Amino acid sequence: MFSFLVVVVAVWVLSIGSWMVLSKRVRSADVSRIKDRLVGVQKKKHKKVEGENVALFNQEDPVKGKIVRSVLTKYKQTKRLQDLLEQAGVKWEPARFVHACMGFFIGGYVLCWLLAPAEFRAFSLAAALVAALLPLLYVLRLKKKRMHSFEEIFPDSLEFVSRSMRAGHAFSVSLEMIHREFPEPLASEFKRTFEEHNLGLPLDSALQSLARRVPLLDVHFFVSAVMLQKRTGGNLAEILDKLAYIIRERFKLRGRIRAVSAHGKMTAITLSCIPMAVGVMMFFTNPDYVKFFFTDDVGQIMFGSAITLQVIGYLIMKKIVTIEV
Repeated sequence: MFSFLVVVVAVWVLSIGSWMVLSKRVRSADVSRIKDRLVGVQKKKHKKVEGENVALFNQEDPVKGKIVRSVLTKYKQTKRLQDLLEQAGVKWEPARFVHACMGFFIGGYVLCWLLAPAEFRAFSLAAALVAALLPLLYVLRLKKKRMHSFEEIFPDSLEFVSRSMRAGHAFSVSLEMIHREFPEPLASEFKRTFEEHNLGLPLDSALQSLARRVPLLDVHFFVSAVMLQKRTGGNLAEILDKLAYIIRERFKLRGRIRAVSAHGKMTAITLSCIPMAVGVMMFFTNPDYVKFFFTDDVGQIMFGSAITLQVIGYLIMKKIVTIEV
């Protein structure tokens, strides 16, 4: 029984870890290379002011979630979790998010223990782990949807800023005008950037804060172009027009790639669902054969190993058909 629990925990750790590494490695490498070439190293005084800005806009209750915050601070996960919640547009504190995961964990364990048959109560821990991941999956889904919405209207906002600057408005004023002309989530992000700059934060730090809240390659292009133009000079309106054109072409190319790779994604989903469908059919047609994987120690090890290999195979197939542009 102990070996089976170890296998189940290893499955979820490997799946989540592999997903995060595979999905972020290419994008983080591209962003780091662009920032190193065009932006350079941020000055220490700007970093200090940026930290003050985060404290100004994100005040947390010093009493609620004190224990959870201390644990997150000890393992240096507070900033990372806070960035994730901001990117998803969720008005939660990191401590509240952790409390939600803990609540789902306890609820999943209790429900599985009370409702499942006696021979399946050993899977209460696995059910609790799955339930604990539900808030994280919800936040990641919101983040993906929000970033996609931002990316769709971002080129239009760049052309709007370009036209505003040609009409005689300052760059910072053009950022504030986006709030009145464009929908969410783009409006709130640019409004916050303008307010940060209007309250005294340097423009470089305000733009880098925007790039941190919206971790898209297009936004990093925009921030790098503005900061480079500020240091070297040039026609910023023309730069923004060309950047908007490039972003639109990348978006079109990405749509074509998604259409071409749709067959591979459907194949990956189908191959991953076949074993589960066969297992469900066998459970109804020959329950004694399937119970071996739940009641016997060797069967539990085989079942955990099969799930691990299935998850790894799906992640590999998904990585193959995912092409970054």
